[in-house]
Amino acid sequence: MKKVVVLIACLFTVLTYGQETKQIPQINVSGEGKVKVTPDQALILATVETKGNNSKEVKKLNDQQMETVLKLVKSMNLAPADYKTKRVSLMPQYDYEKKKTSYIATQTIEIILRDLAKYDALMEGLVDQGVNRIDNVTFQSSKLAQYQSDARKLAMKEAKMKAEDYVSVLGQKIGLAVVITDSSQNYYPQPVYAAMKGAMSAQEDAATRETMAVGEIEIVANVAVSFKLE
Repeated sequence: MKKVVVLIACLFTVLTYGQETKQIPQINVSGEGKVKVTPDQALILATVETKGNNSKEVKKLNDQQMETVLKLVKSMNLAPADYKTKRVSLMPQYDYEKKKTSYIATQTIEIILRDLAKYDALMEGLVDQGVNRIDNVTFQSSKLAQYQSDARKLAMKEAKMKAEDYVSVLGQKIGLAVVITDSSQNYYPQPVYAAMKGAMSAQEDAATRETMAVGEIEIVANVAVSFKLE
């Protein structure tokens, strides 16, 4: 009998609590912030690739070519922290028709160019000194963190403006933000292939010319916000 009384008391407590708990009136909106900026630096991935039938000779030739490339990079007065070896490989390739093994040696260097005025000279020099593959050129901003913060603030302002527009028709006001969710995607600058193509053909024309169109990069932030209604 005591167990039955206890069970009834528990059920009564749950029902009473459920009746007393009220859903908070709120509005859910999203906001997007965009900041367009002109890039001030470039990330370049350049590779020296060498082929041959003798692994030692192929590796030696590849090292020699990369040595001249590094000398060029140093002559551009880049900071030591702005260039580094990214990948090194020596791989055999077997030709089943000729029944012979050849070798491919590659070394890839990553360069951060902080002075875009040196872009054409650097790209032309890389090709002249032995680089035979430009894997990627990406234009970036050195103030990315600042611009991402600006984009987030713009996203929040848009979300608040949306909420105010909706509730103003009902004669209500928005209160405190109950939930804020950052739904922004990671920022990955896009490579500029037109610039790479121009640089690879630079050795065909010794005249000074401009081969890149930097344009603008767009930094986007997205946010979802739940505001309490008053």
